[in-house]
Amino acid sequence: MRGSLSVLTLALSSLTVACPQTGCTGNGPGRAGFDGQLPSDSALAVLRHEMVRRQITARGVRDTAVLRAMREVPRHLFVPEASPTAAYGDHPLPISHGQTISQPYIVAFMAEAAEIDPMDRALEIGTGSGYGAAVLAELAAEVYTIEIVPELADRARRALERTGYDNVHVLTGDGWLGWPEHAPFDAIVVTAAPPEVPPALVEQLAVGGIMVVPVGRVLQDLRIVRKTARGIVEETAIPVRFVPMVRQPRDTTR
Repeated sequence: MRGSLSVLTLALSSLTVACPQTGCTGNGPGRAGFDGQLPSDSALAVLRHEMVRRQITARGVRDTAVLRAMREVPRHLFVPEASPTAAYGDHPLPISHGQTISQPYIVAFMAEAAEIDPMDRALEIGTGSGYGAAVLAELAAEVYTIEIVPELADRARRALERTGYDNVHVLTGDGWLGWPEHAPFDAIVVTAAPPEVPPALVEQLAVGGIMVVPVGRVLQDLRIVRKTARGIVEETAIPVRFVPMVRQPRDTTR
């Protein structure tokens, strides 16, 4: 693990909006004026560097590996509906099926909070567009990510394959249950809000591992859960708003 979280002292005067349930379409620029031609690779790299400088380091994220990952991952390729300018903007973006991709800052904040080392195995709950998994793949040896919406899982899988992240494994399933076949995980990052910390995820967290999870029904707190040899240590980081975690319906006929 990479040491203590440096951004917990961030002033909480404004709410960090990660994945609002409604209104994402109006939170930033869309495709207006975008003629379908992507800027050059160098121009896109400039957009990423400016994104990191203005949105992420300016707000206190300091982990050099996280900053490098945010500069490297081509965010625009995971949100083809948006213009490149919108893709790197300081706001969440809508994707299909009523879901969103979190603003870059919250992705970086959660990645830093998870304190991922290069040999770690990370679990992500809520694949969405695949962008968060790609960021984690820049930090960890292996990433396992679960998406409950089959169409989103398939789309993310294709985007991750196209961008060369072959250390990411995508499962269509119920994130509340985790992925026990590949546990324990050194880090777990949850990108949808359960009403409580899922017990199965706590169980699948390795001793010494960290889970970052938004908890709550409307407005949530981002929790940092550490598993020690003596038990669970939990702290609250910042207020956020994520889409609620969706569960698969139980089969009551059995």
